[in-house]
Amino acid sequence: MPVKVNLPLRAEAVSKLKSGDSVLLSGPMYVARDAAHRRMKELLDNNEQLPFNIEGQTIYYMGPTPAPPGRVIGSAGPTTSGRMDSYAPLLISHGLKGMVGKGMRSQAVKDAIIRYKAVYFAATGGAGALISCSIKQAEVVAWEDLGAEAVRKIVVENFPVVVINDVYGGDLYREGKAAWKVIEK
Repeated sequence: MPVKVNLPLRAEAVSKLKSGDSVLLSGPMYVARDAAHRRMKELLDNNEQLPFNIEGQTIYYMGPTPAPPGRVIGSAGPTTSGRMDSYAPLLISHGLKGMVGKGMRSQAVKDAIIRYKAVYFAATGGAGALISCSIKQAEVVAWEDLGAEAVRKIVVENFPVVVINDVYGGDLYREGKAAWKVIEK
């Protein structure tokens, strides 16, 4: 049975999540990819404010396709999270509580998740059209010049994800590989 979690994330909700949990997210979150992360890092490095309050927020690593008629967003599948690994620890240290993407994270990101009590979720790659049905609102909030990589605020309802990395050091990718090694013997 999936765990229902309301956004923005609170420390109590994050502490209850364990790697492997199926989760349905509902509420506001932000969308940003590589170029937007680079700009956020530059702002923070210069002691400037981000274009949104990052405290307790979740960032979805995604660049949507244009919205078809009658829809708020086009296909909205996750991008590879590793491309944001050089930026994530800094953002987590400034209050980011959740990240959604696909693929494994670096040790530095996993360490920041544990230290600052955050969580990394995976969304299903290749299911962008289906995932977009969970997105009820979408608006560009910063850097429109980046096109699909602009920062967007989206509102989701029952957005399906799985906890990959939790505050306790759980890592579903590592645990899954270990389980299959036992079966192979």
